[in-house]
Amino acid sequence: MRSLLFVPGDDEKKLAKALDAGADALIVDLEDSVAETRKAAARDLAAAFVAEARRGAVRPRLYVRVNPLASGLTEADLDAVVPAGPEGIVLPKCLGGADVQRLGAKLAAREAESNLADGATRIIAIATESARALFGFGSYVGASRRLEGLAWGGEDLSADLGAETNRLPDGAYAGPYALARTLTLVGAVAAGARPIDAVMTNFRDLDGLRVEALAARRDGFEAKMAIHPAQVAVINAVFSPSPEALAHARAIVAAFAAAPGAGVVALGGEMLDLPHLKRAKRLLEQAEAERERT
Repeated sequence: MRSLLFVPGDDEKKLAKALDAGADALIVDLEDSVAETRKAAARDLAAAFVAEARRGAVRPRLYVRVNPLASGLTEADLDAVVPAGPEGIVLPKCLGGADVQRLGAKLAAREAESNLADGATRIIAIATESARALFGFGSYVGASRRLEGLAWGGEDLSADLGAETNRLPDGAYAGPYALARTLTLVGAVAAGARPIDAVMTNFRDLDGLRVEALAARRDGFEAKMAIHPAQVAVINAVFSPSPEALAHARAIVAAFAAAPGAGVVALGGEMLDLPHLKRAKRLLEQAEAERERT
């Protein structure tokens, strides 16, 4: 899963177009992109969209971003969309593992009511939307078997901090947001979840998006969120391993297989140890998962 595209849950035309955007996953949004007066209508439309899209032979993974646990709207959101069977729920304004556990309990009850397999509905938590949330990353470890990914974003955090902007003049993230990004990466890896990079709000700057996505991939992020269909192709290209990278990974695996029990092997004039093997296997597993999806 390389790209996750947000789509307003109350916009039928955008939902229909999003299916052909090429994203690996769609996040049908019931939160920020939906006005208060449209929440009920968005729930119904999102549920119908997910149920219909699931019938497609080839389709993106389907997630729904519900409203935050503190909003008083989450229960109604889940009542509407869980029976439709999305792959997962995106939880905004998450403060830590306890929030993931609370959501997991709500999902378990609704899965049982809808005759869905226990644990079928996964969770992606957006983990940096307040100052308080930055202190909760250690609590995600062991919080829930449903936890699939941790994502981050700088917009709500900058509002919470009262900042003038979250980026420097050269486009790089300012200190607090670079910290949030790093905490998301290490927190996700520690919890055994996918680290997912933030959206780039300037959807017309595709060159800047590519630079940002390359930096995310370099550092260890596995995917990036998008807010416009035009961003999807760039993200997919960056997070797709090249044939050369796959060939090198296969060579690493083969070298270790030829030397059972070895902790270090030589390949192409370079000494490689077990972390290299781990990365190679992970890359090949990700490529195989993507091949099976398509």
